[in-house]
Amino acid sequence: MTTSVPHTPGKNELLESLAVIAGAQWRDFAAAASHQGLTSMQAKLLGLLTRPLPMRELAALLGCDASNVTGIVDRLEAQDLARREADPRDRRVKRVIATPKGREIVRHVRADMHTMHRALDALDPDERAALHRLVERMRPALDA
Repeated sequence: MTTSVPHTPGKNELLESLAVIAGAQWRDFAAAASHQGLTSMQAKLLGLLTRPLPMRELAALLGCDASNVTGIVDRLEAQDLARREADPRDRRVKRVIATPKGREIVRHVRADMHTMHRALDALDPDERAALHRLVERMRPALDA
């Protein structure tokens, strides 16, 4: 009897699979954001506001120019979803904070990501735990 050796995917194969997941996640996120009356960039910025963040840091995290962040934050402020405040250590620096309403909107966006919820439902609890451990192991390299 021959035992088959399990296929070990190479990096390119893994990158392709991750690209498919990332693309599906972004489309689902954009659709859920739209249902809440936000653009995907507005919702992404709100999702980053787990703590007050300087405008320049937001620009770096979003991969865009600081002037673009100003426009996004202006629109979020107009909807009472975020606000600016001076940094207590350097009054020249403006930090952005999600309002309670903004945090609630982010929760709704994530809850409305039906495609991703269905995909995760295809995994049993042990598989979800394993996936979480693997993703968390990769995060430090991605955050660097």
